[in-house]
Amino acid sequence: MLDLDLVIFDCDGVLIDSEGLSGEVLIESLAEIGVTIDFDVFCTRMVGRSFPTVAAELRTRSGYPLPEGFEMQYRRRLLARFETELAPTMGVEAMLDLLDLPVCVATSSSPERVRHSLGVTGLSHRFPHVFTASEVARGKPAPDLFLHAAARMGADPARCLVVEDSLPGLEAARAAGMRVLRYTGGAHLRGRMLKHEADIVCFDDWRRFPAVIGA
Repeated sequence: MLDLDLVIFDCDGVLIDSEGLSGEVLIESLAEIGVTIDFDVFCTRMVGRSFPTVAAELRTRSGYPLPEGFEMQYRRRLLARFETELAPTMGVEAMLDLLDLPVCVATSSSPERVRHSLGVTGLSHRFPHVFTASEVARGKPAPDLFLHAAARMGADPARCLVVEDSLPGLEAARAAGMRVLRYTGGAHLRGRMLKHEADIVCFDDWRRFPAVIGA
């Protein structure tokens, strides 16, 4: 078993199977204002990043900033989809039942979105400690959010394990001096060619998690 003080979970695409829905709603909302992106661009350039970073990427691609009110409208639509379609990733609750380590969430999502997501999926009571990119100067791939979470939890970064799905998240965990695993069981990663550093360990089934951290 890894000698750990804390397991830090990303939320979207790790605890909850949300990135597919996020991509659909964003692509639809952008099409209404004449901006076209595909799901591959969303997965490679936007998953794991804060909305201001996504907005900057879209401005570069389209040549002009998003219209006023776009973010609020997008978030309203997404939360409405979450109400009826959002679910935890398969097997995550059973894994949490067996995990005998302190845990927290560190996410690029807004405080409102992560509260809503964990509430809708019934995971709120499992994660009393949630940290968002709004609490730090730089979001992923900078290490700030993970270092902030470790400090607030009283954990040594070298004794923290991060579970991430996105490339920015993996980079952030490495920059923070933490161990990291990549969860690839979310709908947005299934069947995709995944690029990451060769020594990153991946798993797509929470039933394998105890064995993975015990290896």
